[in-house]
Amino acid sequence: MTKISEQEFSRICRRIFEDRETIIKHNPIGTPEETLLWMLLSILISYLSLSEIETPCFTGMPTAETYRQAILFILKERKIEGFDAEKYLDKLIGNEKF
Repeated sequence: MTKISEQEFSRICRRIFEDRETIIKHNPIGTPEETLLWMLLSILISYLSLSEIETPCFTGMPTAETYRQAILFILKERKIEGFDAEKYLDKLIGNEKF
C-alpha cells in the first residue's frame, strides 16, 4: 500500500492552492471549494495508486463536504506519520496562504 507523508500532502495542497484560479476557471461546474477538493481527491487516487475497489463512490451530487470526507477516509490508513490533514484542507479552500 502506497502511503503519503505530511510534507508531500502539504506540497500537493499548496500547488493546487497556487493554481486555484486556473483550476476553477477550467472546471466551472460546482463551487470553488468542490472543484479544489475534487482535484485533490483525484490527485490522491492517482498518487496513492488506489484500485477501483479502494476509490470512493458517490451517490447523488457530491458536495464539498462529501469530497472532504472522502479525502480524509483515504488518508486514514495511508499517512506515513500522524498529521492533521484537515488543516491543509481548510487552507486549500480558504484564503489563508500556505
